Amino acid sequence: MQFKDYYQTLGVSRDASADEIRKAFRKLARKYHPDVSKEKDAEARMKDVNEAHNVLSDPEKRAAYDRLGRGWQSGQEFRPPPGWDAPFEFSTRGFTPGEEADFSDFFSELFGRMGGMRGAARPARRGEDHHARVLLDIEDAFGGVSRQVSLRVPAVDASGRASYRERTLNVKIPKGVHAGQVIRLAGQGAPGAGGSAAGDLLLEVQFRPHPRYRADGRDLLLTVP
Repeated sequence: MQFKDYYQTLGVSRDASADEIRKAFRKLARKYHPDVSKEKDAEARMKDVNEAHNVLSDPEKRAAYDRLGRGWQSGQEFRPPPGWDAPFEFSTRGFTPGEEADFSDFFSELFGRMGGMRGAARPARRGEDHHARVLLDIEDAFGGVSRQVSLRVPAVDASGRASYRERTLNVKIPKGVHAGQVIRLAGQGAPGAGGSAAGDLLLEVQFRPHPRYRADGRDLLLTVP
């Protein structure tokens, strides 16, 4: 199965706005509509244009496509990674009866089995865990401390662009932590699918270099001049 570059199909950039995508689609639809175009491959081209527009005009589908499609070029042999499941619920809005059947195997592999297109219940699946690091001073380990942790999470803006937003959490670091310890924050990871629980946020503790002390597991070593 070959990867399809939907942005290339519509002739727009990856940061194109929803309005730019809509205009590009209308222009190509006029060009390749079978009732108008005399090109031999007009029908096939029109199907490609419809498929690209269906994905890129839907903010949720576009975000899922962008998340999976980074680094791939059009025409490359492609398989979704094991366990791939787009984290969105898709609807049939914008389809005419049977239209989804005209879309490519690439589209069906990415979106067709999500359940929303065919009205089936979406499989329940716990959200993925997120991982991050928190940098502390060695002194913080003795009495515990509160820290703000900033994360970049996927989002879709008002114009339909897939992007990232900053998310800040206040985290209470317990006393006695050591370098490499992982603090689990339940429910602060990716949202679950089908009503399942969200994943967790796993924070790995790291210490800033200290002029005199060095952490070695739970031991504190002193450098003597």
